[in-house]
Amino acid sequence: MPAAGQIAFDDFLKVDIRVGQVLAADPFPEARKPAWKLTIDFGPDIGTKKSSAQITVHYAREELVGRKVAAVVNFPPRQIGPFMSEVLTLGFPDAAGEVVLIGVDRDVPVGGRLF
Repeated sequence: MPAAGQIAFDDFLKVDIRVGQVLAADPFPEARKPAWKLTIDFGPDIGTKKSSAQITVHYAREELVGRKVAAVVNFPPRQIGPFMSEVLTLGFPDAAGEVVLIGVDRDVPVGGRLF
């Protein structure tokens, strides 16, 4: 996929990407593609939000709980089957196109904004 065209820095600032900690990862059997229903804590300013994440190939439920993830927190909620996804959990595709989560390599407080 080629790089996207240039945007102004102010456009980047409109996308609010925060770090959160996964509190729960529940099965989502109603999803068209295999996915987890994540409950993510973004701290007192944003609170707890839900996300549907198609990450079942690389991540078991047990390894998701407690993990820090990055997510866009200011997109409108999106209905995915019977589930309302409130944030977009971020990752990169591996060679097969499966999602690998973005992570942090040091301990940071939940709710921190990407810059």
